[in-house]
This record gives sequence, structure tokens and C-alpha cells, in this order.
Amino acid sequence: MKEQLELIRQNALAALDAAGTPAALEELRVKLLGKKGELTAVLKMMGKLSPEERPVMGQMANAVRAEIEAKLEERKAAINAAVLEAKLAEEAIDVTIPGQTVELGHQHPMNMVLQEIKEIFVGLGYQVVDGPEVELASYNFTRLNIEEGHPSRDRSDTFYFDDNDEVLLRTQTSPMQIRFMENHKSPLCMLAPGRVFRKDEADATHSPMFHQIEGLVVDEHITMGNLKDALITIMRKIYGADAQMRFRPHHFPFTEPSCEMDMQCHKCHGTGEIDGQVCSTCHGEGWIELLGAGMVHPDVLANCGIDPEKYSGFAFGMGLERMAMGRLRITDLRLIFDNDVRFLNQF
Repeated sequence: MKEQLELIRQNALAALDAAGTPAALEELRVKLLGKKGELTAVLKMMGKLSPEERPVMGQMANAVRAEIEAKLEERKAAINAAVLEAKLAEEAIDVTIPGQTVELGHQHPMNMVLQEIKEIFVGLGYQVVDGPEVELASYNFTRLNIEEGHPSRDRSDTFYFDDNDEVLLRTQTSPMQIRFMENHKSPLCMLAPGRVFRKDEADATHSPMFHQIEGLVVDEHITMGNLKDALITIMRKIYGADAQMRFRPHHFPFTEPSCEMDMQCHKCHGTGEIDGQVCSTCHGEGWIELLGAGMVHPDVLANCGIDPEKYSGFAFGMGLERMAMGRLRITDLRLIFDNDVRFLNQF
């Protein structure tokens, strides 16, 4: 038995030295020390020994087991260290190699113009507010003096949610006039930018979804002169002191008197044509409509609990996309919504 134990010890140590993977080590452990292992088989023969030999063989067997277990732990630590070193070498990162340049984004051109406009109005004392895009017909039409049967309330122009035409995607930011006057006392000075929705044909200056910027001022002794002065001041801040504008009489149910303001076309410079062809941006007009405006109708003031005998006001609604077109010299409104990086990177 002594020779068997010595042979097991020598063979085990040699096999463990040769093992190169955790799996090989585990296989050797089971072969040597498991319930059916070589050392266990020898120990089962202890009962055949004389009482004098058992203690000697038992001590020798324990020593062999301890040596094999120690060697197992030693090889396990060495193999794990080698595996870790190989993994680190494989996944090594050369920190001296220049990294990839991270390209920073920038504001969308329309947001750039919106921020510029908001800063101008805030500097003039306007309060910037926001409101719901899903609106009630009473706010979008009725309380703005737009009665049943008006063309703007037709389903061919407006996106409704229900059959009784009570809930809709707002067609203008003008409902914010009503909401603001309901919750604030005069004097009022408000700016409400936001998305609006109409069933417009998509051409160079129209889109079914676009952005408006609603403005409202209510106080004592407000006149049409105040409105024109405010709009001219604002447009010259945006487009420069040489900007060419014109006012035209118009009709809006919620303002009286009413007007529209146009900006000279930035593409054809007011001629209406380019190289003998009709200008595609202004359709030959030479001018681009920017906004509608006017003095707040007395009925609208009364609908919000404001005394029209004491107070007056002006309101305007400008198209942000068209403002951006003129500000950034964009020739087709649809480019703003295409999300073509080649176009956006110009700004």
C-alpha cells in the first residue's frame, strides 16, 4: 500500500503540473479525491491492514491527500491568474490612440429663430406662456367671435376628434388669448408660441402642421398705432433696420380693425420673378405674409370679463416657419420638416 500511495502522489503531482485549464483541474480533483477516486479506493483497503500498520498508512494517506489538495489550490491560482492576464491582454486599450471625435449637435434652425424671437419679446416685457394643442371649439372659435358656419370651422379645414365638432387640434394659438385673459387681470402682455394644425396643402409656404406665435397686449388707451409700432420694432430687430414691410387691411372675427403684415420676399427681393421665371417662394407676389393682427374685438374682451369700455388691446399671430424662412433665407418651408442633415448643418 505504501508503494501505491507514493505512486498516486507522484502521478497526481505530475498531472496537476500539466493541467492548463480550470476544467482539467476539476477533472483531476474528481479522479484523485472524489468518492470513486484513486486515493479513496486505497483508503477503503485500510481495513485489511493489521492494527499496527493502520496508523502508519493512515498518516501517510492523509499526507498525500494534503499535498494533492495544496497542489490543486496552487495550480488553480496559477491558472486563474494566467486566464486573467490573457483576457486583459486581449481587451487591452491603448490610451495613447486618439479617440473618435464626438460630433456635437446644435439647435434646429426653427428653434434658433424661436429663441431669438422670445428673447426680443421678453425684453419688451412680454410673458411667455404655453397651452393645450388639443382644444375645445369654444376656445378655438366661439369665444373668439367665430360663429357656427364660419369657413374656418369646416371639416375641410380643421382636424376634429368627435362627430359633434367640439374637440379639435387647435387651428391657431389664439385660444391662448382667452385662456390668459380668463386667469389674469389687466394690464396684460402675453406671448404664446406653439404648434397648430390645419388641412393646408403642402407647398413652399404651407404645411398641415406649423407653428404660430400669438401675442396679446391689453391695457387702457391701447391703439392701432401701438400695434404697428410694436410689430415694426420687432421685425427690424429680427430682420435688420432695412427690412421692407407692408400692412394690408384684412378681416378677422376676433379683431376690429384687422390687418395683415407682409415681408418682402427674400428670394426675389420683391420682383416676383427670378431669371424670368415666377418666384417659387412668393408665387410671384414679391411679398410673403408673416402675420395677422388687429385690435382685440370688444366682444372678445367682454367674453373674458374685461370691460371693453375701459380697456382695449391688440393681438397678432405670426407664423414661425415663415419667420425662419426670412431670417435664415430658406426658400422652401418643407425643408424645415425634412430633417435632412445636409440642410440642417448649414445653420
